[in-house]
Amino acid sequence: MAKSTTNSNAEPELFAPTETAGNGASSVAEAPAPVKKPAKARKQKAAAEPTAAPEAAHSGATATDNLPIAQAGSPTAAPADRLDQIFEGLKQKSTAKQAIFRNTQAAFDCLRLVTQELVVELAHKLTALDSSVVIEYRPVNEMEYHIKFSGDLLVFVMHSNVVTFPDDYGPMNSAYVNADFRRRFFGHIMAYNFMADSIKYQRLNDPGYLVGRLLVNIDNHYYLEGVQQLELPNNDMSDNKITTDAMRLFVESAMIAAVNNDLIAPPLPEIQKISVKQKLENQQVSRGSKVGFSFSAQQQGS
Repeated sequence: MAKSTTNSNAEPELFAPTETAGNGASSVAEAPAPVKKPAKARKQKAAAEPTAAPEAAHSGATATDNLPIAQAGSPTAAPADRLDQIFEGLKQKSTAKQAIFRNTQAAFDCLRLVTQELVVELAHKLTALDSSVVIEYRPVNEMEYHIKFSGDLLVFVMHSNVVTFPDDYGPMNSAYVNADFRRRFFGHIMAYNFMADSIKYQRLNDPGYLVGRLLVNIDNHYYLEGVQQLELPNNDMSDNKITTDAMRLFVESAMIAAVNNDLIAPPLPEIQKISVKQKLENQQVSRGSKVGFSFSAQQQGS
């Protein structure tokens, strides 16, 4: 019998991957079968692959002159008619309001100057009579100042915004206002009356009273409204021009209204019981009210 040429002690040969591919013959070592990916992973991979998005309706800005609808994020140029509307609005309203604000600021500066002059004159007279009676001007900022006299405090405040009113209010239905739509807008300055001690002792619940309000328009004319104690003159805006004399009259009238209206203490039953908060904040007489303050606008409406 012929001897086998195979060495029984030799290690078996390892096949390279190319050799396992073969031509259909069985191999000594078969490559492991590929592991199947879970269904979830296959779905995620499919989702990650870009797909053609269906054509969606445009969500961009629409044109107002029958132009095609713009793509989202790419609005078409504004039609000329819209630009004209914006321009006209800025030219007429915005520029008018800026002019009114400047007029109101000038009127407030005039009020401030005549107030300082008035305080100096009154202080000179009062010092000779009774040096304990103090009257003083107190600047706060460019839109507020105070006058302290006796137990009263007048607070003059200029509002930063330009306003308008309903058609049936004050001067709105006058021929003067209706002749120019820009005259329907006003800057406004308010005069409030407080008890001086309310500010000094920070009695936060103490009331203040609006004594008067000055409305200023684009023509530098004014409309003055307030309590009857102001003894308002003829209030036809077409005749009322902002002047130094007119502003001095406003300040003097506000001071007279404050001086002639004293604080009324609340009835005894109303202050028989107070809270600890009221005691700590010294508010036990904070519900006082001025005598006879009534607004001319309320009288006209009644």
